[in-house]
Amino acid sequence: MPLSDAFAFDSVVLERDDRRILDGVSDHIHGGATTAIIGASGSGKSTFLRLLNRLEEPTSGSIAFDGQLLDSYDVHDLRRRVGLVAQRPTMLTPTVLEELRVAAPELSEEAAQALLGRVALEEHALDRDTASMSGGEQQRLALARALTVNPDVLLLDEPTSALDERAAKSVDRVISDLVDGGLTVVLVSHDLDRVAYIAHHVLVMERGRLVERGNPNDVRYLE
Repeated sequence: MPLSDAFAFDSVVLERDDRRILDGVSDHIHGGATTAIIGASGSGKSTFLRLLNRLEEPTSGSIAFDGQLLDSYDVHDLRRRVGLVAQRPTMLTPTVLEELRVAAPELSEEAAQALLGRVALEEHALDRDTASMSGGEQQRLALARALTVNPDVLLLDEPTSALDERAAKSVDRVISDLVDGGLTVVLVSHDLDRVAYIAHHVLVMERGRLVERGNPNDVRYLE
């Protein structure tokens, strides 16, 4: 069942080296929908994303997930429910199959091949060396890896930035299918055309502040 409000924020501030990266963010993110975070480089988008599975911690303010304060969760349990795919993901093992089994050791080869197919990777490449993969291939493999534990939320940082148009459309379809199945997706993207196409809700960041929100048709930043 989709979460109603996946995340709620109350006056969230994050400071680093005497610089305020996020400045009093208060809002919420709908469950069972795709929310895009957009804005200029350096506006705090990726930092905001990293707060949602506690790769960063706020200096002040609070964040709730599924009605419970984020810092009350065991961090490992939280990250199984809230998976993050970085723009430049780290490969943890030598081969594709081992990579998919990082969080799901019992994953069958058949299930692994199905996951690769979903993210537009060659299905019979389970023995492939992860170090030999392109950045875009590693990004899609990281997406498949995140899906092995059936998370409630996927956090995607520039999920199509390293992909050609064909692969990017495949990832768009994966995202749409997952959300149709009840998953919550939060993504950061500079691709405003893709945001307008795939997102249900848009948050606009500017210098660490949330300055606008709405659906893609109503957000002035996308005009």
